Amino acid sequence: QLQFVESGGGLVQPGGSLRLSCAASGFTLDYYAIGWFRQAPGKEREAVSCISSSDRNTYYTDSVKGRFTALRDNAKNTVALQMNSLKPEDTAIYYCAAGIYCSDHVLYESAYWGQGTQVTVSS
Repeated sequence: QLQFVESGGGLVQPGGSLRLSCAASGFTLDYYAIGWFRQAPGKEREAVSCISSSDRNTYYTDSVKGRFTALRDNAKNTVALQMNSLKPEDTAIYYCAAGIYCSDHVLYESAYWGQGTQVTVSS
């Protein structure tokens, strides 16, 4: 069975940190580019970062540069998004996705999606 299972969301105070993880089963993440997206209430889905499958470069949207780090562990078939210095405007449902290629921080031709996890940044 093909699954891409997310974990790690929650409530955190401004300035705090969270680490989101996605574990794949039934397919190998090493072959895919990995994207992270988020959707805040009343807003469209936004691309946050993308790790290229070819050169392994990682790209970020401007609003998270220097604060978020996207990681992949091919041995464990997992990916993660380390989020530091969180701000209230980072509040959203976060999704991981595996696809074919990155164009800057945007993943294209997605094949698998995580179920989403809520991140709330509030005091």
